[in-house]
Amino acid sequence: MQITVFGAAGAVGSRVVTEALNRGHSVRAVSRSIERLRGLPEEVELWEGDASDPAAVEKAATGADLVISATRPAPGSEHELAEAAAALLAGLVGTGARLLVVGGAGNLVVAGTGRTLAEQPDFPAELGPIAEGCKRQFQVFHEAADHTVTWTYLSPAALLEPGIRTGAYRRGTDELIADEEGNSAISMEDLAVALLDEAEQPRHHRARFTVGY
Repeated sequence: MQITVFGAAGAVGSRVVTEALNRGHSVRAVSRSIERLRGLPEEVELWEGDASDPAAVEKAATGADLVISATRPAPGSEHELAEAAAALLAGLVGTGARLLVVGGAGNLVVAGTGRTLAEQPDFPAELGPIAEGCKRQFQVFHEAADHTVTWTYLSPAALLEPGIRTGAYRRGTDELIADEEGNSAISMEDLAVALLDEAEQPRHHRARFTVGY
C-alpha cells in the first residue's frame, strides 16, 4: 500500500511511519518543514506540505491508497485542526485515497456519567483548548456534506504517551475505554498498530472509533 502521512515528524506520526514500513508499505512523509523529517529511514519519501492547504493535500496524495493525518498544532493554534480537516476533505476529492485521522479523546463519553471526558470536573483546564480543537475537528468530518471521501477518525485513550509496542488493545466507538479502576491509556506505539490495522482491514467508514488498554 502507498501511504501518505501528514505530521510524520511528530511523536505519533513518526511511529505511524515506522509501523507502516515494518509492515512493508511505501511511505510518503509530509511536514511543513522538510528538515524535521531528515531523521526518518532512507526509504521514506520526504515531502514538504501543509495539511491545511487543499492543493498541497491533493499533491501529496497523488498515487496514494491511504492518507493518514497525525498533525498536532502548537499551543494557541488549536483552531488549525478544524481548518486542516476541511482541507483534507477538499484535497482528497477525486483522488480515490482513503483518509485516517488521529484525533483527540476529549469528546469521548465517560461510562456512567453521560458526559464527555472534557466535561468531567477533574479535566485539566490547560487541556481545554486542544480538547475543543479536536471536538471541532471531528465535527467537520461528522457534518461533511461531501461523501466522496472515505474517512475514519481515531480517538485515542485519555493518556497517550510514548511506550512499548505490545500489539494488544481494545476497540470501541464513542465511549472512552478504561480499566476497572477508571484508568484510560494507550502507548503511541500501539496507537500506530491500531491505525495500521484499520488501514489494512477497514472496519469504520465515515465514522469514529477509539482504542485503549
